[in-house]
Amino acid sequence: MPHCIIEHSSSLKGEELLSPVFQGVLGSALFTADGSDIKVRALPYSVYQTGNTGADFVHVTVRILAGRTEVEKQKLSAAVLAAIDSLKLANCSVTIEIVDIDRQSYSKSVS
Repeated sequence: MPHCIIEHSSSLKGEELLSPVFQGVLGSALFTADGSDIKVRALPYSVYQTGNTGADFVHVTVRILAGRTEVEKQKLSAAVLAAIDSLKLANCSVTIEIVDIDRQSYSKSVS
């Protein structure tokens, strides 16, 4: 179920960020063991400002259905952060955000 949106500076290759984020979410053990419900996509930004420097950035928003505990959300955030940190990106700010999706208003269709 999780929808993982990776926003990143365009100097980084989004393709190289997809697998670590996927593996981090999978490694959290909060979702199906085969990972079939994990969706990951990347959005590069060529226009951005990171403080007073031109540092690269990666921001991952993981959207999950409401109902997880704060401990589970912290575990998920830490797992994704560790997976990205394993890439050893130089001069790069990495942030992770876990966002609840309202169950009552969420709709889904699979064809």
